[in-house]
Amino acid sequence: MTRNDGQHTSAENGAAPASAGRHRVAIVGAGFGGLFAAKALRRADVDVTVIDRTNHHLFQPLLYQVATGILAEGDIAPPIRYVLRRQRNATVMLGEVQRIDLDERRLVVDTLGRPSEVPYDSLILATGADQSYFGHPEFAQHAPGMKTIDDALELRARIFGAFELAEREPDPEVRRAWLTFVVVGAGPTGVELAGQIAELAHRSLCDDFRRIDPADARVVLLDAAATILPPFPESLQRRAARDLERRGVEIHLGATVTGVDERGIDTSSEDPRARRIEAATKVWAAGVQASSLGRVVAEGAGAGIDRTGRVQVRPDCTLPGHPEVFMVGDLLSLDHLPGLVQVAIQSGRHAAETIVRRLHGDTTERPFRYRDKGTLAMISRHHAVASVGRVRASGFPAWLLWLAVHLLALIGFENRVAVLFSWTVAFLGRGRPHRAITAREAFARQALDSQGDAFGTARRPTTTAAR
Repeated sequence: MTRNDGQHTSAENGAAPASAGRHRVAIVGAGFGGLFAAKALRRADVDVTVIDRTNHHLFQPLLYQVATGILAEGDIAPPIRYVLRRQRNATVMLGEVQRIDLDERRLVVDTLGRPSEVPYDSLILATGADQSYFGHPEFAQHAPGMKTIDDALELRARIFGAFELAEREPDPEVRRAWLTFVVVGAGPTGVELAGQIAELAHRSLCDDFRRIDPADARVVLLDAAATILPPFPESLQRRAARDLERRGVEIHLGATVTGVDERGIDTSSEDPRARRIEAATKVWAAGVQASSLGRVVAEGAGAGIDRTGRVQVRPDCTLPGHPEVFMVGDLLSLDHLPGLVQVAIQSGRHAAETIVRRLHGDTTERPFRYRDKGTLAMISRHHAVASVGRVRASGFPAWLLWLAVHLLALIGFENRVAVLFSWTVAFLGRGRPHRAITAREAFARQALDSQGDAFGTARRPTTTAAR
């Protein structure tokens, strides 16, 4: 069906077929913010279109466990269509938003070179954050970040592949470089990843090789800041540092990365051991920046952005001058809120509830109030730190709390069962259930970069305009 001007309707182009007179809600991004916003609208008299560049919702806090062989990628990435299969007012659309027309209230979406238009009455933007290299994007080639399943699978191939190649290497110096792992960034992700690599070397792989001792691996944790785990109280920071060092992790703070190449990493550290580190495997977990969509929308609306690209919004999470547009999660700059899962979930729900109230005639602006539910980080098996309200916990009790919170936060009963089984194998025994690696995973980044034009949207094209 086409209009008289020859343009295709949104229904033919893939958007949700709108019921007569129904309010249309477009949600861009199916992370925690977008998905929980969609589910909060399940009983509302609206038509919801969820748009994402992948077909799955990613439980990002457990991505490092995919990289270290504990979990399979499917355990933490249920298909969006499956999650929303029973929500009859929701339609899922695979694609990348290329243009937002704020005046006409429509989106232009590209699905592998096929454009389509999605009109909306309310818009929720929840596209999350990308890795930040602080002005040095060239570091990404040899120090990949960990934001997607592709990233985690590449890192898994690099980590386990490093042990395999060390086993085959006769030169002691080269072998030492293969067995050196550098994690840049001492926030929760960096701490958890460094702890798991150390546990791999000292526990899980201890009997698997004949020519090398995996326990000889050197695991280095770097950060330009003066402390690890900045969101945590000082007492838990010290406890986490002690636990990491007992497991063989070197911690170098106040060390800014000045260079990354194929063979190693350079820093500004005063410690000679960290000034130049010869290492085959480098992982970047040092910072994030809001997705480029936020900056483009802010420019189109005349809104401000902070230093990480998050959009400065009104107290109710709406875009200044456009009360129909909501920014949630990592796109949201409001009251110095951190980039945490709970911020995304709660802001997504707030946006959905605001839309429902407006449909019922309540147009009163209600500010978003974030409820801090605490912060947790796992150091290694049986060791974690937790800060929940006034409660401070570490060691085995905090580890049990960490397991419970993350298990309950997973989307889908099947995923919880799969994760629980893999955790049982990894934490009660010594095994890593998912250690299969391929050359395709290890070199996927280079292949996609070299074939970027041919793959179209596969490498996340940049949104071009909003007005």
